[in-house]
Amino acid sequence: MIDSPIIKLPLVAKLSFSLLIISIIVIFATQAGQLLVPLLIAILIAILLNPLFQFINKKLRIPRILAIFITVLLFVSLFLGILFFISWQISAVVQDSEKIILNLGIHYNKLRFWLRDALGFSSKEQSSYFKNTLVNTLKGENQIMGSTLSFFTTGFLNAILIPIYIFLILLYQNLFVKFLFKMVKNTSHHIVQDILSHVNSVLKGYIRGLLIQMLVVAFLTSIGMFILGVEYAILIGVITGLLNLIPYIGIMMAVVIALLAALINSSEISIMLGIGALYAFVQFIDNNILVPRIVGNQVRINALASIVGVISGGAIAGIAGMFLAIPLLAIMKVIFDRIESLSPWGYLLGDDQNRVYSWPIQQLDKLIKKTGISR
Repeated sequence: MIDSPIIKLPLVAKLSFSLLIISIIVIFATQAGQLLVPLLIAILIAILLNPLFQFINKKLRIPRILAIFITVLLFVSLFLGILFFISWQISAVVQDSEKIILNLGIHYNKLRFWLRDALGFSSKEQSSYFKNTLVNTLKGENQIMGSTLSFFTTGFLNAILIPIYIFLILLYQNLFVKFLFKMVKNTSHHIVQDILSHVNSVLKGYIRGLLIQMLVVAFLTSIGMFILGVEYAILIGVITGLLNLIPYIGIMMAVVIALLAALINSSEISIMLGIGALYAFVQFIDNNILVPRIVGNQVRINALASIVGVISGGAIAGIAGMFLAIPLLAIMKVIFDRIESLSPWGYLLGDDQNRVYSWPIQQLDKLIKKTGISR
């Protein structure tokens, strides 16, 4: 652990200083989100691709720059392959537009009858409400179009920047490591090496675990949708697997998309029960088998910190921020655990609940007396 100089300050001063630092970091991340998000994504992908680069460079004896280019090219090819598959599936959905419109009309009529019989809304009131809603939507059409255009423009720019970032990160990785060593004293070099080693191991394991989790969830969802007779089962499965990369919130989005896809392709509402049961089963497998054994072994972050981190990441950088939240928390925990003055924050992020509550009461009382906290 790095022994950083500890200045004795009142508790209020320490909390104020901590809140100030957190506020500065949040403001900086919010303002510089468009720069940081693709860079952070590129760093994660570069860490994952580094073993492939090392194999091509050292085992196949291909020059360094050419090996990096081949590595990045393989990654881009894989990404484009996934994008092409999704586009191909979406084009099949568009070809069934007449059937989709027909089913939407059936569900619309069922909704009107239910509103009239159950809630007492007459057909005239419903028509007036839907008309007003449509008018308000059209009024905000320019804003919606502007947001959509901005989203696709940013996505296209990031799609170009991320491969370039990956190439440069792999090319200058030794430079970054030497920079970190120069930032600390020689006596602390072994601590920096330990931090880098653990961060590298945690991130590699986490990303590999996410990929395995994504493939299993996509496979199970696709098979289940096919058994239920839902059209575009593979497309829904792939989307579910991709959205499942976003902790906690992604699966909720996937369920909504699956239910909407089932409704627009079928006039039967009962299929929603089958989809609900399917996603409950997939989540049971995911939460009790995949996450603890594949992902959870790499990242020891408690649920509260994870949820707060995901929501904060979404508020700062949208969906990309949600995806980046857990790896960033894992990096922070590795660093905090090895710096003495920050170790309480590392403990706060960790998942130490079972060990604490398994202690005997006498040991817990000793700990409380030692810390000076009244129980």
